[in-house]
Amino acid sequence: MSYADLLITLTAHERDENNVTIAFTMGAKALEKGHSVEVLLLSDAVHLAEKGYADKIDIGPPFKAIKEILPMYLEQGGKLKVCSSCMEHNGVKEENIMAGAEVITADYVIDAIMNSSKTLQLN
Repeated sequence: MSYADLLITLTAHERDENNVTIAFTMGAKALEKGHSVEVLLLSDAVHLAEKGYADKIDIGPPFKAIKEILPMYLEQGGKLKVCSSCMEHNGVKEENIMAGAEVITADYVIDAIMNSSKTLQLN
């Protein structure tokens, strides 16, 4: 199994719009520079994978709104991984997850953290 050059772990959702914006902005920038990137959504952040949920997050200039950044991130090859246990705990149903997001287990989270080249943690 191959792991990302940059693994971004995110636990925030709308309660910390700055960290959400930073996570996807840095992920998109790393992709532009030719790196492979995964964003792991943990804790409350799993809500961001729900269809339409992240569309309301916009902290303003100089940053782009998440409804612009997230599709760009996915189109550029960025991976979006969503913790299954966190989904269950937060009442997020797999059928409500956006296309392009992958549901993963705690085992994957540990392996990805331990084996990715670099990590950025936004909690």
